[in-house]
Amino acid sequence: MVNSATSSLAPGSPHTEAQARATYAVAAAVHGLELPKGLAPGLARMVADYVVDAGENTGWGGDRLPGPAVSPQEARPDPQGWSRYGRFLAPGEAHTVFGYIESSSGAEADIESLVAELSKEPEAFAILYDAERANLAHHLERLTNTGGNPDFRPPSRPDSLSTETTGPDRDLQHVADHIGSLMKHRAGYATDGTIPDLAAFDRAVRRHTRGTYQPADKQLNSRPVMGDIAGRPVSGPVDGDLMDGRYQLLRVLDGWAQDRGIPARRAAAMKQLMDDAYVRALWLRV
Repeated sequence: MVNSATSSLAPGSPHTEAQARATYAVAAAVHGLELPKGLAPGLARMVADYVVDAGENTGWGGDRLPGPAVSPQEARPDPQGWSRYGRFLAPGEAHTVFGYIESSSGAEADIESLVAELSKEPEAFAILYDAERANLAHHLERLTNTGGNPDFRPPSRPDSLSTETTGPDRDLQHVADHIGSLMKHRAGYATDGTIPDLAAFDRAVRRHTRGTYQPADKQLNSRPVMGDIAGRPVSGPVDGDLMDGRYQLLRVLDGWAQDRGIPARRAAAMKQLMDDAYVRALWLRV
């Protein structure tokens, strides 16, 4: 029922505003609950289907946000190519605003706590990990050959916070932060006994993981819907230690930079941003 109410109807199909609102409602309904056995993979698929929103619309605005979901028109980028709902958005797609808090009822869809709860289950962990790695490939293959945002338009009054690399840098940090957080949850659950056998958990995650995601070797200008980002075809089997999230992130970035001829200085800066964000998320044990 959850997936029917929230997910794309078919590949290439954008989420409707009703689906986006339903997604918020589901996340709010399970907020703070220990999930019934068997529900985690389905909820993880829901989160993966909104991989852009789950990464963008958290932790800011509260009841000052427009509501639990926004229409495609509301999400449309401004003349400078900026939208608070993300970069490279598919036209005609509505978005869930997970950071919204309903002031009258106090309802909130805390996506970070939901991801933490889902991370206890290996199949759900694999679904979320796949979605984030797919999202990284999606972003990299749309950047320019200098690692910039092709949709960026300089503002009328230029400032140091509005550059062609500001958005891409933020996206890279978010992906690294999300994967670092997954690994943080895994370590914490192994420490407190929630995951009693870490080796068995890791083997189960690897069985459910679809593979690796390598960006295209040329810049793409398509704007796929969120469900297609998470569901993109894999490039091949997983290489190396799947649970070394830092390795999995940086090897993809290195390969992309080499394939695209990204200037060494820019590639090194991007790599450092991702490394810092990953380590910070992994270190901030709560």
